[in-house]
Amino acid sequence: MSNILVLYHSRGGNTKIMANTIAAGASELEGTTVRVLSTDEASFDDLKWCDGIALGSPTNYGTISGKMKCWWDELPPSGWGSIDGKIGCAFSSSGAWGGGAELTCMTLMTILMNYGFLTFGVTDYVDQQFSPHYGSISASSPDEERVQKSCHRLGRRLAEWASTLINGRQDHHPLKQDYKRFNHKE
Repeated sequence: MSNILVLYHSRGGNTKIMANTIAAGASELEGTTVRVLSTDEASFDDLKWCDGIALGSPTNYGTISGKMKCWWDELPPSGWGSIDGKIGCAFSSSGAWGGGAELTCMTLMTILMNYGFLTFGVTDYVDQQFSPHYGSISASSPDEERVQKSCHRLGRRLAEWASTLINGRQDHHPLKQDYKRFNHKE
């Protein structure tokens, strides 16, 4: 059984919608338990509980929100080094394409790496010329089908990696899963 935490901060609701879509994707994998918590609800105990985390923030001036940064800054120093080896990925919503959402995802993954999380990107294309390589991103409301597919795939992939790497379920390895992958065309 894998435990997945989807931890997010959302001011306008778009990042929360993405969080719920990521959770739906993770929940699809047999034996996965998912918690979706905002920075107002989550605690260090939730980090200890999870095998994998999807971390999401709105993009503010090309980086994470202050509230997300504060959440990590306020974790107990005694927790440092106690959660190494878990799996992590990122997601972000921004006001426009090109607004820095991928930079925000990279910052979120840097935070996770500092806590010992193993981070990943998704190499599949979920639609023509659209992939969550650095994490799932959205410009404005995440109602585009390709954004929803990206979030769903990110959550599913997180559950697959956590199940495979943490719980030894080789049958859950991402390359053994049967879902449509779009090919990249140059």
